Amino acid sequence: MTAAGTLPATASEPLAAAKPRAARSPLTAFMWLLGGFGVVLMLLPLLMTIYISSIADSVLAFPPDGHSLAWYARLGEFPKFGQALGTSLRIAAMATLGSLALGIPASIALVRHRFPGRGLLNVLLLSPLTVPGVVIGLALYVLMVEVEIRSEVALIGSDGMLVLAHLLITIPWVVRLCVANLLQLDRAIEEAAANLGASPRQVLWRVTLPMMRQGIVAAGLFAFIISFENIELTLFLISPGVITLPIAVLQYLEYRADPLVAAVVVVQTAVIALLLVLLDRYVRLSKVV
Repeated sequence: MTAAGTLPATASEPLAAAKPRAARSPLTAFMWLLGGFGVVLMLLPLLMTIYISSIADSVLAFPPDGHSLAWYARLGEFPKFGQALGTSLRIAAMATLGSLALGIPASIALVRHRFPGRGLLNVLLLSPLTVPGVVIGLALYVLMVEVEIRSEVALIGSDGMLVLAHLLITIPWVVRLCVANLLQLDRAIEEAAANLGASPRQVLWRVTLPMMRQGIVAAGLFAFIISFENIELTLFLISPGVITLPIAVLQYLEYRADPLVAAVVVVQTAVIALLLVLLDRYVRLSKVV
């Protein structure tokens, strides 16, 4: 009697468990569809750029007369792009080193120490992320013009001013990533080193910084990429003889629109994508972002 009474309840359990799964299947399918649409929407500009770079004709027309990779071969015929690439690499490298030199100590101070004004310092370091780059660029341009008038020293277009300007947009990312990395580290290791007789300087150089290696590499690559592809801030601070690669592309488009620009953008995107893949492969980006 008891066994007979329990059989229906036992038999109904798989059915009861299957109902929520069946009910979730339409929602799951919709979410997958929505996610796939979002991925396609994000990749569509890049896919269109790759397609345009393969058009054989210099006139952009759809459908095109044919496809070719000749535009990639012609990149060497325009030394302006090569010079601009060198400038972008130089400015990005200096901005990366500068942002690491300033951002790493700031992040350690924010996470490992308690002092008056700590919250305000954190807000100030991250505040450039909330301001549009055009606004920052315009403000810096007005400031530099005033300084040039009063000091008679040329600032606009110099490497030093471009690096200082890029520090404003790279330091916040370095601080953000290094702080996130520090919060994941076990502070007991540093305390153990101090208890064993290590000085604060030895703890910093032999324990803290080596443990921050992943975060530092991630922050450096992020800073490099942000500086390398910046256009809205750099546009206000260049001179005729000193331009970066994004500005060179913009100036090229003022006079002509052909697949060569698309080829330049594809190469630039490929370099950045390679850096991100290496970053995620060896630094585990998900742990520090």
